Amino acid sequence: MPDLLIELFSEEIPARMQARAREDLKKLVTDGLVAAGLTYASAGAFSTPRRLVLSVEGLTAESRPVREERKGPATTAPAQAVEGFLRSTGLTLDQLERRADKKGETFYAVVEKPGRKAHEIVAEVLEATIRTFPWPKSMRWGNGTLRWVRPLQSIICLLTDEAGANVVPLTVDGITAGNTTEGHRFMGIGRFTVSGFDDYAVKLKRAHVVLDAAEREASIWQGAQNLAFAAGMEVVPDAGLLAEVAGLVEWPVPLMGRIGEDFLGLPPEVLQTSMREHQKFFSVKNPKTGRIEGFVTVANIEAADGGAVILKGNQKVLSARLSDAKFFWENDLRVAKAGMGEWAEGLKAVTFHNKLGSQADRIDRIAALAREIAPLVGADPEDAERAAQLAKLDLRSAMVGEFPELQGVMGRYYALEAGEKPAVADAARDHYSPLGPSDAVPVEPVSVAVALADKIDTLTGFWAIDEKPTGSKDPFALRRAALGVVRLVLGNNLRFSVDRLFDAQVLRHQIGSAPEQAALLAEILGASVAAGMFGRTTRELIDGAQQEAPQWLPMVRDHDPSISDDLRDFLHDRLKVTLRDQGVRHDVVDACLAMEGNCDLTLLVKRAEALAAVMKTEDGANLLQGYKRANNILTQAEAKDGVEYSYGADVKFAETEEERALFAALDRAEATITPAMAKEDFATAMAAMAALRVPVDAFFTAVQVNSDNQIVRRNRLNLLSRIRAICSGVADLSRIEG
Repeated sequence: MPDLLIELFSEEIPARMQARAREDLKKLVTDGLVAAGLTYASAGAFSTPRRLVLSVEGLTAESRPVREERKGPATTAPAQAVEGFLRSTGLTLDQLERRADKKGETFYAVVEKPGRKAHEIVAEVLEATIRTFPWPKSMRWGNGTLRWVRPLQSIICLLTDEAGANVVPLTVDGITAGNTTEGHRFMGIGRFTVSGFDDYAVKLKRAHVVLDAAEREASIWQGAQNLAFAAGMEVVPDAGLLAEVAGLVEWPVPLMGRIGEDFLGLPPEVLQTSMREHQKFFSVKNPKTGRIEGFVTVANIEAADGGAVILKGNQKVLSARLSDAKFFWENDLRVAKAGMGEWAEGLKAVTFHNKLGSQADRIDRIAALAREIAPLVGADPEDAERAAQLAKLDLRSAMVGEFPELQGVMGRYYALEAGEKPAVADAARDHYSPLGPSDAVPVEPVSVAVALADKIDTLTGFWAIDEKPTGSKDPFALRRAALGVVRLVLGNNLRFSVDRLFDAQVLRHQIGSAPEQAALLAEILGASVAAGMFGRTTRELIDGAQQEAPQWLPMVRDHDPSISDDLRDFLHDRLKVTLRDQGVRHDVVDACLAMEGNCDLTLLVKRAEALAAVMKTEDGANLLQGYKRANNILTQAEAKDGVEYSYGADVKFAETEEERALFAALDRAEATITPAMAKEDFATAMAAMAALRVPVDAFFTAVQVNSDNQIVRRNRLNLLSRIRAICSGVADLSRIEG
């Protein structure tokens, strides 16, 4: 069985595209080979900046013959139908078989395809792969029609078996496959011949090319750590940068340099970001001072002077970059120490969205909501409001203008320089979090209040202007914002109803951020958050404000909650995604969503987790069947009789021991479930519900519910109603599948 070696050699492939290209090459080629009738034992894909490589071991030498039968139209079918069948099979009429069946005589086509040699199939599959390769961006060059990420220069396509290596005959856009390649651009040994993958890998290493990206990563990291350790320092881990740098070099040579003394006062995040983004340097930290004092760059060549000239050039460019950063930092500090009023004024001219106003308008809304959220999360309202007013001011800073990824991080530094409290400054850094599933969730109360207010304002704003996500399109990252709300609430075990916050903020969007009676609006909406949208306090405030007759008051009084309700459902969908990842089924969540308090996400999750645990037990699964049987019988009887059987079950009408046992079991369950639910002890309540499994099973085995005795029948139906009521008090089991 031959082995296959493919190399596609080109000009430099962008580092960010290499990992995906390796997988695409492997999938396209192996899928194509299998579809054509070949099998293989294993396959591995590799990449360097100048080549994509695929090694396939244990490939079958040829495909098996295939005999395919296809049923066609009846022999009496119109001529057009028969002609269409002939075209699809490539046969002539005299080559079709006639077979009798129940409906008469039918044409059948028997197509026999002989086996094909591996080299024919490989050539066909590889050419199709090259011509249709899914590069994110590609180019044409010269007079050819082929598109590739960078000009393709040569192709290796070898089949190697016991008899030796054979080049697969293949020409793509004037490039003929062969058995030669070249190594490193500067340290290579010219073109050389290879006879298979093992020979190829060994000769590449001699030509100063490390083929495996994982091996290059390990070499870079180990070399960087050794250099830092020798200097009494340590490299700051950066997995993303490590993968990128491994895609930039074929023969990695780490070199370590020092940062100029003039720049050591810059915040470490500025140094790291500038070096990573502009020059692909790893940051080196002095553990004694905690400062970033050095860097590691990775050369693609072993220089005769040990890299001294390379380092000198890199340090010169780095000094220029850091000089810019220092200039931005010093100018920003001047504005920060003056209170950042210049930036606040500037945000009035920055449009957030043409239907949602400026960034300044947005900050006003977030600050008002953060103040209302603060008591719900244990934060000081004044601090939460102040933090929200400052959190986005760094968007106008020169440093964030140069490095947008530092927004929030720089806001914290500027807030501290302005003399703000540490908790307020930390909120500026943390309020964007969590940005993704692996991002940490803020836990400090002020940060939590501002982070929630920021995400809720975004969600309610785009819902208010009907700009919701559709299908896979989510240009404003609203799904991420909703997941952020879910993680903030659950991660901090917060207890409040999110719909109140949604209602309050939707009204702010509808009314405007700065009405004439801003203080009155804040008081009314604050009361609605604390006590419910139309609680007594809220109505008293509205009634007391009638004499002032603000134009927006009817909008509060006659508020339509449909927007908030739709947003609540969207949030529940995101919660389902979160719980599904934790092993909680969607129907279990639906059973809990049907209960009261479903806007209290922490309560909802506690209930869902307890129900999910019970449903995984044998008692829980069997009780579900018993519940559904009871519910079905009861529903049918109520529809037939036109009455509701929900009261009056009496043990004195019980005729069997199983009935009496069920009465007793329901009494015990109710005595346990009622106080447990009051204490939100869902585990105890669910366990008590599951314990009904045995008496319910026994009841249905021994008792006929629809007795001829109407008194007994009514009593038994009312008993079933007790089963439904007790179980439904815990969760809506009718929504659980199975």
